[in-house]
Amino acid sequence: MAAGPSVTGACADAASPLRVALVHSFYTSTTPSGENQAVIDQLAALTRAGHETHLVAARTDDLSRSRFYALRAAVTVSTGRGRSPWDDLRRLRPDVVHVHNLFPNFGNSWLRRWHGPIVATVHNYRPLCAAATLYRHGTMCTCCPDGDRWAGLRNGCYRGSLVATAPLAWAGRHGAAANPLLRRADRVVVLSETSRRMYLRAGIEARRLALVPNFTTDPGRTSPHSTTASPAWVFAGRLSPEKGIKELLARWPAAERLDVVGDGPLLDDCRRAAPGSVRFLGALNHAELRQRLPSWRGLVFPSRWLEGAPLIYPEALAAGLPVLAFGGSAVADSVREQGTGTVLDWDEPLDAALSRAARHFPSLRDHCRSTFRRHYTQHVWAERMGKVYAAVLAERGATGPATPAGTTTQHFTDRP
Repeated sequence: MAAGPSVTGACADAASPLRVALVHSFYTSTTPSGENQAVIDQLAALTRAGHETHLVAARTDDLSRSRFYALRAAVTVSTGRGRSPWDDLRRLRPDVVHVHNLFPNFGNSWLRRWHGPIVATVHNYRPLCAAATLYRHGTMCTCCPDGDRWAGLRNGCYRGSLVATAPLAWAGRHGAAANPLLRRADRVVVLSETSRRMYLRAGIEARRLALVPNFTTDPGRTSPHSTTASPAWVFAGRLSPEKGIKELLARWPAAERLDVVGDGPLLDDCRRAAPGSVRFLGALNHAELRQRLPSWRGLVFPSRWLEGAPLIYPEALAAGLPVLAFGGSAVADSVREQGTGTVLDWDEPLDAALSRAARHFPSLRDHCRSTFRRHYTQHVWAERMGKVYAAVLAERGATGPATPAGTTTQHFTDRP
């Protein structure tokens, strides 16, 4: 186990600083993960809010180099036995353990022994679905949470493989309400109202569900909107089936410019489907994407699955960029509720919708910025999460000790 760098920060209005341990199994860096980045950002946000924070992590990039890693991970997922954060947590003695992800490197058997408060954030739908997306064969699929527990296995929903899906199907055979982490957690944090509804429907009690959307940093003063004669729209995301990008490009009007930011398994298909007005910019680094966001006309969000809470939505709002979303996703619900753009159905004429949005979106840019400041800043997130922690501690009749505030130490766990 190796200790990472220390980070310090303080907040004058943090009345009750807590010792918080974040537990996270990091996905491989070969597949960029917004969830990984969200955990790192939240660690920093809690530190700046005055809490003493510790990251207990297992990293797939490191662990997958060992022999028989795939077999060990499969056993851990299917049985709950294996690598555990127990020793680190016992030494740290946190006021609250905040679990983000155990899959596939941490087991869950330690949850029975840990008697302190636990908060769990669900970034996706893995407790309900082996693929974590509730999406199959081009449409939403709720077979498993609706009671057909082996549908995912029959269809090889995880990575298109029966063998790879088997451990997940076995672990989830009793449904989300029986998931060891979700059953044990004092609070289950969801990132969108759509996600809250799905977990409520799956049997998680309403009193234990807490809606705390992801945040992003404030870029400050944004660059003025491009004054070119025909500014482009932008899609930013993974080029994969559930994102709806191939269907979008097949319908994209040749007279409208679109920049596609991202990479993925459908890149070649997307190039073939796209008209000449579409540019493929590849996977821009995060800083460059955020810098360029204000220059586009609007973000096009064609996702065909429910989504959790993709960071591109608050990042677009922070840049003053309105959103054109297709109905059915959490982002579409947020756009409709917050008035930050336009929601259309797949059977609506796209060229007409783009024309209406082009006329309407310039007047929404200030509203998008103000919506970001009200709902998606780091300060707002830290305040909401602090209330979740406080509620859990109050229910247990506990208060956090006066620990030194603002110190972060990262602990990387690489043993059972």
